[in-house]
Amino acid sequence: MPADLAQILASARAASPNYPEVGATLGPRLPAGYAQLRRRIHLGHGRAVLERAGRYVLGWGCQLGTGFAVHPYAPAEEGATVLLRLSPPRLRWPRVVIPCRVVWTVDEPDRIGFAYGTLPGHPECGEEAFLVSMDAAGEVWFEVTAFARLAAWYARLGRPVAVLCQYLAIEGYLAAVATAVAGPDDPAEPVHAAAPTEPVHPSGPTAPTGLTAPVRPADAPGGAAAAG
Repeated sequence: MPADLAQILASARAASPNYPEVGATLGPRLPAGYAQLRRRIHLGHGRAVLERAGRYVLGWGCQLGTGFAVHPYAPAEEGATVLLRLSPPRLRWPRVVIPCRVVWTVDEPDRIGFAYGTLPGHPECGEEAFLVSMDAAGEVWFEVTAFARLAAWYARLGRPVAVLCQYLAIEGYLAAVATAVAGPDDPAEPVHAAAPTEPVHPSGPTAPTGLTAPVRPADAPGGAAAAG
């Protein structure tokens, strides 16, 4: 591991989340004072769909499927600190590094997923959750839930770009999970082609501005320790 990346990770592990409502995405209500977002997509029917989607989500499939690297890579586990890294394609920009903490995981017969929260150094404070669930009728859904507010002056200056990054990230997560569930085992029936979706319903002062948006440059070279 490059020395500077190791230092960033060590600092992140020693830090606490930079917001007080840790784990709030697991409850029925999101905390006041933040922009809030819920977005979900229908994946299919039955336990096999739930299990396949759940394993993909716990394996950071949403992030890996949208161009992020996860370091150090391991399936999501409560309390783990990770650095999400992104290197824009075909551009000679430094990799950006986003420190996050897994604040809860759930692996139950009818729901599988996890959430991570922001750590100091992130221009926002808040939390984002990724949950696959199966309802009483056996229908399987994937939902992304987030609450966030800006925590740095430079993030406010880039609000329009950050909002766009959030939108693209959420759409990418949904598409990545849908594609994974509809993968080679069932190529003739892609889940995302006809699945009903629910639109984004932001609330609060503004739509969340990108818990997973690029936020901090680092000099670390490429080379994710991740497996898709």
